[in-house]
Amino acid sequence: MYRVFVNDKPIVLTTVTEPETHFKNYKLKGVRLSKIIRKLNSTDLQEVRLIHKNENKLLKKFLKKLPNVVAGGGKVYNNEGEVLFIYRNEKWDLPKGKVEGNETIEQTALREVMEETGVAGLEIVKPLETTYHIFKRNGRYKIKITYWFEMKTSFSGVLYPQEFEGITKVEWLDPIQVEEALKNSYANIKLLI
Repeated sequence: MYRVFVNDKPIVLTTVTEPETHFKNYKLKGVRLSKIIRKLNSTDLQEVRLIHKNENKLLKKFLKKLPNVVAGGGKVYNNEGEVLFIYRNEKWDLPKGKVEGNETIEQTALREVMEETGVAGLEIVKPLETTYHIFKRNGRYKIKITYWFEMKTSFSGVLYPQEFEGITKVEWLDPIQVEEALKNSYANIKLLI
């Protein structure tokens, strides 16, 4: 099973058809995603489930329905156990961005965290979950696939928000502050934390 978010409402990719309650079932094969996205955005429908019989092909078939944008990002810890957050578009988020050139996804994640926050000395500890969300750019829907990595750093310098990317704050948050920030964050970020 996979979750692809449209804002904070999920499209669940699954092989199991269940009785509809707060969601609607559709067969993945013939579905028009633009119609589903509109329903999620304009009604009180809480989620949509797209059904396909073969679990191994679920994600691959879904990702063919819209252009893909591949990104890398980081959940970064400092020596005090605080997590690095950015504030963009009136929400708390983790730093991430698109692949450039021939970068590996790990190189992308490290570069984007550094560019968006000013944090140096980053080291990848392990890969985390991959997240998926649908966004609209220039009138077209796209699927952002973000590969996340847990990172660590002993950086203690000044944090610099990448303002031309719309980031207005960068902060190290302790566990209590993280809990508060998640009240004003994205569903994908809540999954990672």
